Amino acid sequence: MLQPLKYILQTKRIILASGSPQRKDLLRAIGLNFEIIVSDFAEDLDPSLYKENLSQYVIDTAEHKCRHVYNELKLNENERKNVVIIGADTMCSLDNVVYGKPADVDDAFRMLKTFSNNTHQVCTGVCLLHGETKRTFFETTDVTFGDIDNETIRAYVETGEPMNKAGAYGIQSLGATLVKKINGDYFNVVGFPIHHFCTQLKALLNSEIK
Repeated sequence: MLQPLKYILQTKRIILASGSPQRKDLLRAIGLNFEIIVSDFAEDLDPSLYKENLSQYVIDTAEHKCRHVYNELKLNENERKNVVIIGADTMCSLDNVVYGKPADVDDAFRMLKTFSNNTHQVCTGVCLLHGETKRTFFETTDVTFGDIDNETIRAYVETGEPMNKAGAYGIQSLGATLVKKINGDYFNVVGFPIHHFCTQLKALLNSEIK
C-alpha cells in the first residue's frame, strides 16, 4: 500500500462492494484493510447501448454496485465522511462485442474459441465513493491467445474454472496456458488494476493527506 495512504486509511471504513475472490486477494496483498459487502445490483445494463464507449459500460456497472451498497448502509452525515466504497466490474471484448461470464459450458467454449488466435481487450471499471465525492476510472489490457485447438478448450472448460470468469478464463490459474502474450496491466486481467487504483485513491484523499 502506498505509504502516505496507510495512515489516513486507518481512520476510514473501507468497503469492497464485490464478492470477487480475485479482487479480495489483490487488495489484501497490498495491505488494505477492508470489509466486503456484496452489492445486490443485478448487473443488467445493456452493453449494446455502449458500443461507442464500452469502458463506460464497466464504469457505470461499478458505480451502480457502489451506490447500492451506499444506500443499503443508510449512513449518517458523520459516518459518510469516514467511509470509502470500492466498486469494480471487468469485461472482455473483441470487435466491440462484450463477453461476460459464460451462461453454460457451450457458451464458455464459444467464447474461448472466438479468442483463439485473436487479441481481445480486458477492461475494468472502478468507482470510488468517499462521502459525497465520486471518482471513476478504467484500465484496459490487450490479451492475445495462442491458436488453441478444440480438445484443449473442452478440457479447460471441463475443469469448471471458466464458469465464473469474465471471458471464460482465469489468467492467474489454468487459463494462463491459453495466453500467448499481454500488453498492459496483468493485474487488470486478474480483475483489478492495482497501480491505477492506488494513484486514484491517493488523489481522492489528497486533501486529507496534505
